[in-house]
Amino acid sequence: MHYLPHLSKDKKLKKLLQQSGPFQLKKRNNICLYLCASIISQQLSTKVADVIYQRFLHFYGTKKPTASQIANTTIDKLRSIGLSNAKANYVKNVAQFEIEFGLDAKRLRKMTNEEVVDHLIVIKGVGKWTIEMLLMFALGREDIFAVDDLGIQNAMAELYKMEHLDKKELKLAMQNISDKWSPYRTYACLHLWHWKDNAPTPRKKSSKGKN
Repeated sequence: MHYLPHLSKDKKLKKLLQQSGPFQLKKRNNICLYLCASIISQQLSTKVADVIYQRFLHFYGTKKPTASQIANTTIDKLRSIGLSNAKANYVKNVAQFEIEFGLDAKRLRKMTNEEVVDHLIVIKGVGKWTIEMLLMFALGREDIFAVDDLGIQNAMAELYKMEHLDKKELKLAMQNISDKWSPYRTYACLHLWHWKDNAPTPRKKSSKGKN
């Protein structure tokens, strides 16, 4: 895989690269549904998240719901499938944002990472972590580093013997290390998650990460 020679320059990371992968990034077209799935899954185990997400899809029948369908769904109906009041509102916020401002995948792919963050961060319920996961797992960006993800923090603290650092010092050290991984920091994150066996998925948010 194209990223392996570059990341293998880091001797500690190289050990992880040899244990798994190589990984490939996929691109998704339904950004609205991706964000809804991400919100639904936050702070839940994979099993519970999958059950609630399937209830969510089943609620709209066999076809994937449109933004208008989601926006027109009442809070009570969304709560009836297992969503909290906050998540029900956040899901509707995403749908309303697509209706008003657009979540077209082709448009987002033309934006820089910073432009994507600026475009989506205004959605209440969609934080920087969620957008970083979208950049990785929906837009296929190769150079995203999720410094606020607790799984990545724990993995790097152990791998690089940084357990003694406080949170601020750890994040600064992580950034310095990750700079050497660019332009393939996403793949480094994938290997770190895999090593600690807590990789996020479109329907699983790291229970310790920030939304």
